[in-house]
Amino acid sequence: MITFLAEQASAFPLIMMVGLFAVMYFFMIRPQKKQEKEVARMRNSIIVGDEICTNGGIIGRVCTIKDDILTLEINKDRTRMKIYRWAVREVVNPMPRNDVPEEPKESKETKKEEEKKD
Repeated sequence: MITFLAEQASAFPLIMMVGLFAVMYFFMIRPQKKQEKEVARMRNSIIVGDEICTNGGIIGRVCTIKDDILTLEINKDRTRMKIYRWAVREVVNPMPRNDVPEEPKESKETKKEEEKKD
């Protein structure tokens, strides 16, 4: 019986370490990875015309995109600045996206047929 208690006492620190790692994973690592994926999705969805804010606090409108380099128009004098995509903190005013699928357009004949049925 004494050896059984001694074996359990030596396993207790191991169980505590595993439990601590599980808690850290669910409260720290997992949410951080989720946030990184969301930021990467936001940065990859930037299109020409979006108004963005950089990590340095500069706000400008995207003029051109070439690979991972964005050209921003900073003010009305058309001052331009090149930045890397990873330097974007947020999209302030996004341009309207055309990702929404359109409903199929009906022909004039089908509309006339529906009006006759009513």
